[in-house]
Amino acid sequence: MAKITLSNLRHSYLPNPSGPADYALKEIDLDWRDGGAYALLGPSGCGKSTLLNIISGLLNPSEGRILFDDKDVTDLPPDQRNIAQVFQFPVIYDTMTVRQNLAFPLQNRGVNQSKIAERVAEIAAMLEVEEMLDTRAAHLSPDNKQKISMGRGLVRDDVNVVMFDEPLTVIDPHLKWKLRSKLKELHQRVKATMIYVTHDQTEALTFADQVVVMQEGEIVQIGTPVELFERPQHTFVGHFIGSPGMNILPATVENGAAMFHGNAVALEGNVTGSGGTTELGIRPEFIKLSDAGIPARVRKVSDVGRHAVVETIVGDIPVKAVVDSASVEQGEEVHLTFEPAQTRLYRDGWIATEVAQ
Repeated sequence: MAKITLSNLRHSYLPNPSGPADYALKEIDLDWRDGGAYALLGPSGCGKSTLLNIISGLLNPSEGRILFDDKDVTDLPPDQRNIAQVFQFPVIYDTMTVRQNLAFPLQNRGVNQSKIAERVAEIAAMLEVEEMLDTRAAHLSPDNKQKISMGRGLVRDDVNVVMFDEPLTVIDPHLKWKLRSKLKELHQRVKATMIYVTHDQTEALTFADQVVVMQEGEIVQIGTPVELFERPQHTFVGHFIGSPGMNILPATVENGAAMFHGNAVALEGNVTGSGGTTELGIRPEFIKLSDAGIPARVRKVSDVGRHAVVETIVGDIPVKAVVDSASVEQGEEVHLTFEPAQTRLYRDGWIATEVAQ
């Protein structure tokens, strides 16, 4: 396996880019440690597939370098980068058995038969497909086909990185959790460097140790799932991660204090910087309904089982709160209190508060 370094990487599909807007990937500097589990997370069109194609060698970057274990591989073709890739649609041979499919990447590289048999048996046990080893792939269900596709990516023990490009998109929702759990288990067992590309926050957060969140060709935050949820560095991260996402509320700063709809709001710490467009960020989980605080009116109550999502209006600004039970009704007048340690100020999208010591 390998440590992967992206240095001053930029890419444009235009022959003569003249400004930041012409770049599908803006400048990226990134280090992924050997053996880590990483996710590239972002909406369609944010640049994550472009980045994956650059790492795999399917696309040459306009600028910057790619290094595997500090060796420059920028100009190497895909077959010389020693990468395994699992795609959105299962890449297997329907006319072959499961055993033959798993063995094929090793046979293609001249590995001896005893080693192939040993490795196929090992991967089949990990994937829990031993009973179907002699079944033709054409007879497999879609989730088992994708299991075999994953197995083909994992069967080689000499690859630098295994990359997954939206591998669960075509899998039925009730089967996704099984494959997500299996993939996490496989990483813990084989300790391979893995990069998982997805637009689905649940897939990213359950698989990865570190998640790279992308928006419009740039990285807006890298962190653990807990870090991304608890302290988003950008309003996009707060909005994109969480269900419901973070409340992003218009705010002003007066004499160092944050004001929302005429109400002073306590923050996690001191405000940094000046100027720009300022907003408050507070997750619905950290808003309480009380007898005092910011006046609001209940617009909608959604009981989602373990808790209820209360949609309120402050003036004409929607604010969501997550509460243990639906104890209020539509049209009711309430008050909102924000937990100070979880209330942050953002300036032009980026966090602008220091954590209180």
